[in-house]
Amino acid sequence: MPTRDEATSELLRLRASIDNIDAAVIHLLAERFKHTQQVGLLKARTGMPPADRVREGEQLTRLRALADQSGLDPELAEKFLAFLVAEVICHHMRIREEADQVSEQSS
Repeated sequence: MPTRDEATSELLRLRASIDNIDAAVIHLLAERFKHTQQVGLLKARTGMPPADRVREGEQLTRLRALADQSGLDPELAEKFLAFLVAEVICHHMRIREEADQVSEQSS
């Protein structure tokens, strides 16, 4: 059994690793949202709907399988994806509204 000092040292080491992973996740999310913003702009310019239920279903299936293969609870992956998709759709709707306003002002 580790001593209190050893346990504290191990706890600090583990937390530092968690902090590094959290930073990487934030950077990856920022990169992801840069790309989804481009998708939103493309959809707004071409009149495509903000949501794509077929794509969302494919992503859900793919990410649940990835989660399972990685030893992560697929339910957690599904909840995370649902949150991301909801945010992306909100962004796409906002982009569409802004594009519509610009179009109306130009008319």
